[in-house]
Amino acid sequence: MVDGSETREGATVRRSHLVDISPLRASPPFARLWAGNTLAGIGAQVTATAVALHIYDLTASTFMVSLVAWFALGPVIASGLYGGAVADRFDRRSVALIASVVAWASTVSLAAIAWAGVTTVWAFYVITTVNAVAATIASATRQAITPRLLPLHLLPQAAALTGISMGLMVTAGPGLAGVLVAQVGYAWTYTVDVLLFVAGLFGLWTLPRIRPELDEDGAPPASGLRAVVEGLAHLRTAPNVRMSFVVDIIAMTFGHPMVLFPAVGAVVIGGGPVTAGLLLAAFAAGGILSSLGSGRVTGARWQGRAIRNAIIVYGVAILGFGMVLAVVMLGGHAVSSRDFGDADRTALVAAVVCLAVAGGADNVSSIFRQSILQAAVPDRLRGRMQGIFTVVVTGGPRLGQMLAGSLATLTVTWVPPVVGGALVVGLVLLAVARVPSFRDYDALDPRP
Repeated sequence: MVDGSETREGATVRRSHLVDISPLRASPPFARLWAGNTLAGIGAQVTATAVALHIYDLTASTFMVSLVAWFALGPVIASGLYGGAVADRFDRRSVALIASVVAWASTVSLAAIAWAGVTTVWAFYVITTVNAVAATIASATRQAITPRLLPLHLLPQAAALTGISMGLMVTAGPGLAGVLVAQVGYAWTYTVDVLLFVAGLFGLWTLPRIRPELDEDGAPPASGLRAVVEGLAHLRTAPNVRMSFVVDIIAMTFGHPMVLFPAVGAVVIGGGPVTAGLLLAAFAAGGILSSLGSGRVTGARWQGRAIRNAIIVYGVAILGFGMVLAVVMLGGHAVSSRDFGDADRTALVAAVVCLAVAGGADNVSSIFRQSILQAAVPDRLRGRMQGIFTVVVTGGPRLGQMLAGSLATLTVTWVPPVVGGALVVGLVLLAVARVPSFRDYDALDPRP
């Protein structure tokens, strides 16, 4: 017995349900990276929420809010693919630091136009697209750095800590944004992100150099388009990694209703920006709780089945959220008020519960998808695989926002989560059934 765990086949089996913080003790550089990224991520979520609220205030259109995702989708995909290749070719610390500085500069630009009183919507689209491109490259590179800072058996625990980090980001960030926008306006809200971002830069600055590893023949990794093609070609012979991408694309494309939250707060449940922030925070709170109780979860052996089951729960929870909105709207109880005191409290509580369950399930899925990716992929390809992973986890939600915003514009607000949740459950069951190696993926014998 060691710290509530026992050793078996070179790994540790936790007896405690509480999150395992061994990665933070084992690697001070990882600890600094994790802490800095958490604070910077909270600021990034403050800005993401504020931009959605800002555009909705300027246009009163959910579709115009969804255009943030439309404009950024292509550049995000390209930057994820090419940025991952750059991370495999050059020092990963330098790549992540440069990309993060660009993202920080774009946030400074948002604050500047807000202070100047600019109301031209296209300016927000341009700046948020630049931010998304830089953040995609930085995220892919940071994730490729993690396996170089920690031993293999601690990667699931590191993924759980990342889940806490992500949960804090999208809990504190949107909630803080809602309060700041309501109390001090958009300019100060963006400025908060500018300040918090410095912590993320510090975490990257203090890392050791992470130089690329040579291949089997002693040659450096490929560069340019050849490197991107080589990374994509690897997926043809990596069915388990490929399927981990597919099921997440399904979940995020059809079950990502966050673009609807400003409208839900304005004309369905009521409560305006505070309600929208609470709905986003509920999703993140579920992720935090699932990570805090992940001590034994991270020791699961059959990780493919765990991912499948988690995404099914996610789809059911999103369907439940849609049903809450349907009951309110079809029952004629919609509240058109930005005053939080006028919000439908019963509907808000039900929506928060559904989204918290969805957030917890999504986080469990993320822990094991990240573990499969980091354990089964050779280091010389990790940057490119993380780039593709980042395209999936950033591009999928953006595609989901596009679809949900467009469908809500053509129908009503409750239709996207109801239809999408049902599609998530059905499509994931079908997809996993067609790839038995993913369903039977064994953490003790990681294979791509």
